[in-house]
Amino acid sequence: MELPEECWESIFSFLEHHRYFEPLSLVCKRFLSITNHLRRSLTITDPTLESLPHLLLRFPNLTTIAFRDFHGNLDSVLSLISQSGLPLTSLDVSCHKCFPLLGLKCLASKIRILTELNCSNIGSLKDSDLIEIGNCFPSLEVVDISYPDHGCGFSPNGSLDSKSFSGLVTDYGILGLASSLRRLRKIDLSGNTFITDQALVSLSSNCMFLTEIGIRDCDFITQNGIALAIRKTGNLKSIFMNGIGIPSIDVCFLDSFSYARSLCELDLSNSFISDELLCLVAEANLPLNKLVLSRCFCFSFDGIYFLLSKYQSLTYLDLEGANFLNDESIIELAKFFGNLTFINLSLCSKLTNSTLFSLMGNCPLLTIINIERTNLGVEAFPAEIVVNPRVKSLHLGWNNNLNDECMKMASYVCPNLEVLDVTYCSGITEEGILEVLKSCVQIRCLEISRCQGVNNLELDFELPKLEVLQAEGLAINDEALASIGKRCGRLSRLNLEGCLNVTARGVEGVIVNCKSLKEMNLRWCNNVSVDIVAWMVLSRPSLRKITLPCGSVPTANQRNFFLRHGCLVCQG
Repeated sequence: MELPEECWESIFSFLEHHRYFEPLSLVCKRFLSITNHLRRSLTITDPTLESLPHLLLRFPNLTTIAFRDFHGNLDSVLSLISQSGLPLTSLDVSCHKCFPLLGLKCLASKIRILTELNCSNIGSLKDSDLIEIGNCFPSLEVVDISYPDHGCGFSPNGSLDSKSFSGLVTDYGILGLASSLRRLRKIDLSGNTFITDQALVSLSSNCMFLTEIGIRDCDFITQNGIALAIRKTGNLKSIFMNGIGIPSIDVCFLDSFSYARSLCELDLSNSFISDELLCLVAEANLPLNKLVLSRCFCFSFDGIYFLLSKYQSLTYLDLEGANFLNDESIIELAKFFGNLTFINLSLCSKLTNSTLFSLMGNCPLLTIINIERTNLGVEAFPAEIVVNPRVKSLHLGWNNNLNDECMKMASYVCPNLEVLDVTYCSGITEEGILEVLKSCVQIRCLEISRCQGVNNLELDFELPKLEVLQAEGLAINDEALASIGKRCGRLSRLNLEGCLNVTARGVEGVIVNCKSLKEMNLRWCNNVSVDIVAWMVLSRPSLRKITLPCGSVPTANQRNFFLRHGCLVCQG
């Protein structure tokens, strides 16, 4: 008896990403229909444009659309989307030269249920645009207008051109936005350098459901303004800022944490904090689960020890650049790490092997460890080594003393590792990398760029789950590349930038065998002829982006040909 469609939908819904729908859609027409209806997100790039009308019909339940590497007319595409009848709730138009005002107005005339809008890093964003956003999409709950690109708003001597002042985001625009978005929960204002404390007053007064505020690099927002926002926004759960404590920490800011009864996430990156501040945060008895003190100064082991002793429920901890930390202090702090799932101790130069393996042994829930630019590889391993099957990601880049012995031990301790980044670790050879790959069969992402000791990487065993390989600047040759192609059937992204020994023959081996390949970077692979690119695009329909060797410039006709086949070909 055949399973009903609802059962198949429930089964397919367990797949963690829509990319796994593609092989299922090839099984039969029924599976194709089911996976089409389950698809919820779509990324639009230049190659997508020609087939976009078909895609909007094929996936009728899309709720999220994002534009990436898109250089076309954003207004016209948004107008097309507005006619689709999609139940769209999230839109990402970030990193574009111009704010698509006309397109958003057209979209709003048909789709007014949008709840998330990302306009970060967008050009020419101004107050009137924010007012229009509020008028068009009054149901918005999440808005990102961080780091607008106003590269043309300054005169040659570096001063602000008064003529272009109206083309910036100011308190007036934030007031207009806040007045319309009564349901707003999260907003990122980072990088809007001309807003002041008044912007926070407008948000805290008008948006009663506000839970998250981002205000990094907002030069005219003061500690007094932040303190006022914390006091007045009773539901505030997350706030991220930087540059606090210059020239000193105000009393009003110190006292504000006693009012932040709902605060779960606190980010004070790049600030001059003090033990006094850490003690006041500790005594505020907040429901804190995420703490970021990345590259902060003027606090000591005593301050962080007291704070962590009060917040043993933390799941996320970032202490990047806390140079006073050593192996002994981490072992002392680790007794408070029982609930941590993420830790970042990069740029803590005194940390060695002892810290890495002690963390794995003492933090049973830890899944992501970042310890880059430290002294890993120095000192012996702890006497007691504990296997931690929970660790999924190790980011150990720029540790020059890291060696094969450490890699072998890591592969033993982390048998379920999925992501390994050892970029610029010159002491590692292919022997250490191969040992990890043999032991950790769940590896999905391997980053070994600029590891000078890795001279080749010939595989004689299968890597059934490897999807991303960053191998920039390695001495691998065609034979090694061919073995990677044969053994890594699910490879989707391959970065070979600066691999000078690779030729067209090695590239052919990857193209023939990697049926899911989407991106390939051949910049500085000057032994690979541009003549092979057309064959690559035709032979591997899954390809979406190819970066050519330097000096290779495709003609306009060639670009159009590649785009018609769904592939963006970039000049190296």
